[in-house]
Amino acid sequence: MNEKIAALLNQQINKELYSAYLYLDIYNFYDSLDLDGYANYYMIQAQEERDHALLFMKYMQNNGLKVTLDAIDKPDKEFHNILDPLEAAAEHERYVTALINDIYHECHAAKDYRTMKFLDWFVDEQMEEEDNADSMVSRYKLFGGDAKGLYSLDQEYAARVYTAPSLVL
Repeated sequence: MNEKIAALLNQQINKELYSAYLYLDIYNFYDSLDLDGYANYYMIQAQEERDHALLFMKYMQNNGLKVTLDAIDKPDKEFHNILDPLEAAAEHERYVTALINDIYHECHAAKDYRTMKFLDWFVDEQMEEEDNADSMVSRYKLFGGDAKGLYSLDQEYAARVYTAPSLVL
């Protein structure tokens, strides 16, 4: 495998772990407000991101590549209201999409079709992640200002359950 692609894959492991850390921070924020549904949603997001990191790690290991885990940065966002974390999550998902796209681009240039095929799942996943994050922002803006609307949204997010990624290595 191309050294640049291997390095990008390894960096992505750490970016996915940072994502999990960010979502744990968002979980903590909502938990402190007793918004258990929102907290549940972001705890599950943290689990998903951790699993994404493990998928990248396993792919590298299956291809005989060394995995190096770097330090995970502390989340740098401050949340002052219920909307702040939702907007931060949407922005972060767009950032992760750009990272995946950059790796895909490098794979295409290097004709690394096996890694492109592996990344296809993540391309689809990021489309879903961005859509969900944007939807949470817009739904909060539409309904969250009303106590009953916020309660309803919180109850909806409380019903979310964790489903492990369908990508098997």
